[in-house]
Amino acid sequence: MKSIFGLEQNLAAALSYVFAFFSGIAVLVMERENKFVRFHALQSTLWFLFLLILRWAISLLTGIPFLGWILGIVLFPLSIAIGIVGFASWILLMFKASQGEMFKIPIIGDVVWSQINK
Repeated sequence: MKSIFGLEQNLAAALSYVFAFFSGIAVLVMERENKFVRFHALQSTLWFLFLLILRWAISLLTGIPFLGWILGIVLFPLSIAIGIVGFASWILLMFKASQGEMFKIPIIGDVVWSQINK
């Protein structure tokens, strides 16, 4: 089945992950019909924005005077873990989409699925 720019749907869905939420938003805006592509575009947008907000919150907490260095020691491993999860999920999600799979991230994938099927 074709999608935006005449691409196959699995390629268009994989492209929605290439630049994290930026490409997710772009594909979501351009694709109006194909639910498979829209699902992956919205999932990309929400997942990578969620990870960005988590990293941003950790940065804010570590910037608190005096407490920041203590929180930094505690939150540094979490920040690293978020980075690893983000990178691994980026690769996995692009691969799954390119294979034509409707791979759902827990919780976010269910929310996305309900929004796409309205």
